[in-house]
Amino acid sequence: MRTIREIDHERLVVQEALDNRRTRAERNELGQFATPPALALEMAKYARELLPKKAAIRFLDPAIGTGAFFAAMRQVFPSFRITAARGVEIDQALAAEAKRLWAPLGLKVTTGDFTRQNTDREAATLVLTNPPYVRHHHLGQDEKVRLQAAAADLLGLEVNGLTGLYVYFLLLSDAWMAEDALALWLIPSEFMDVNYGATLKRYLAERVTLLRIHRFDPRQVQFGDALVSSAIVVFRKSRPPKGQMANFTYGGGLLDPERSESIGADELRTARKWTQYPRTRRCPATKKPGRLVLGDIFKIQRGIATGANEFFILPRDEAKRRDLPEKFLRPILPSPRKLHETVILDSGDGYPKIPTPLALIDCSLPEREVRESYPGLWGYLKSAPPDLLARYLICKRDPWYGQEERAPAPFLCTYMGRGVGVKKPFRFLLNLSKAIATNVYLMLYPVGRLAEVLDDDPRLLKTVFELLQAVNADDLRGEGRVYGGGLHKIEPKELGRISAEVFLKKIDPLRETLARQAELSFDRA
Repeated sequence: MRTIREIDHERLVVQEALDNRRTRAERNELGQFATPPALALEMAKYARELLPKKAAIRFLDPAIGTGAFFAAMRQVFPSFRITAARGVEIDQALAAEAKRLWAPLGLKVTTGDFTRQNTDREAATLVLTNPPYVRHHHLGQDEKVRLQAAAADLLGLEVNGLTGLYVYFLLLSDAWMAEDALALWLIPSEFMDVNYGATLKRYLAERVTLLRIHRFDPRQVQFGDALVSSAIVVFRKSRPPKGQMANFTYGGGLLDPERSESIGADELRTARKWTQYPRTRRCPATKKPGRLVLGDIFKIQRGIATGANEFFILPRDEAKRRDLPEKFLRPILPSPRKLHETVILDSGDGYPKIPTPLALIDCSLPEREVRESYPGLWGYLKSAPPDLLARYLICKRDPWYGQEERAPAPFLCTYMGRGVGVKKPFRFLLNLSKAIATNVYLMLYPVGRLAEVLDDDPRLLKTVFELLQAVNADDLRGEGRVYGGGLHKIEPKELGRISAEVFLKKIDPLRETLARQAELSFDRA
């Protein structure tokens, strides 16, 4: 008889061969990212710590793949404790290999879609799984409606249409689990921050006893071919007892985390972002009643989405050579990696003072007028390849070469970046030119009293800019979201929730007015 490790070694060879049959893009669409054996083993060992020592185990993996978690479970638990083992797998090739390798050791594999299976079998006492990470845009509308209805029928929960398939897997597994069953799920950590994760957070905080969430350092990607920040969610299928505390850990491994903090279920029910735990600081930066935030004094918008930057944005000198009319060109900033200064000076005609100023084509005239009156522009537009014209944003616009309306913003923030410790993941920029920006920037427009103060005394632009630059790196990371490899992103609403209390202290003309505004904000809350 071969040992479990010998069979698992063969499984890894088979897994690699099967993975190589598909492109990375195909596996991304299918959400197929094989679990590293060391991680599966670590999860199985942690399950052993939590399960009663002599309890019988009925194992379930709703996305069995080639059997990484079954292999890990068999290495950790003696065979006499395992009274049943079942896996479900939609991919026929993977399911066939799982049957071939593990059926002799008691694994029963069902080939099919887990979300369509019935539950007329003995309920599982242990779930170990890594469900498919299929993003919502790879789910057809009919499929979304079916999954939403299934979750509503089973749990009475309404699921957002932007939700990925892994959330449905976790919610629907509730029907497969015995009372007090233990579940460990390896899933993307994005649900902890985003709006469409609210239903899953509600389930974890209210319907089951959440024991632990371990979030990996996003710089240490768990899957070599998927830039996704991962978390292990551990819970029992039982209503949370009064005073229940969940352990949130971060960094290192599941068995040896770098940081830890216990959070009460009551706090979790009202917390908007769970990635703030474990906290490095006890004072959150986000808005509390009566606190002023950036969204109170700035209108924050993403830059424009052209649909084809490579076609609509070109060097200004090239635009002149192509006889593109100046009145249909707008100054626009290059990508953040090409801007080395934090203050963008004006060259005297609205364009930024940089080595290669860029121009955006923006024309609202119908094609007939362009063709008759502006041959240079018409010739350039006619050079657009058919596949460009078929892109979603472009084919929805009228005319297709017209752009979103954006005024130049005096302050900008990069939309994504990397940074650990005191290094900020995002940069603030002071824009003294008339250039607008693409959607890799957030554009900050002063509003209300702040706008009035800056109109009265433009010299305060520098003060405001210094205050923005002083925003704490932890505040930016705490409000934004992070992806595998340590890439951070922040959306307008998230940036808007960062504290602006320092503005009350540093800009005298604002203090009284904005203090009243903060009081009104408290009253509204």
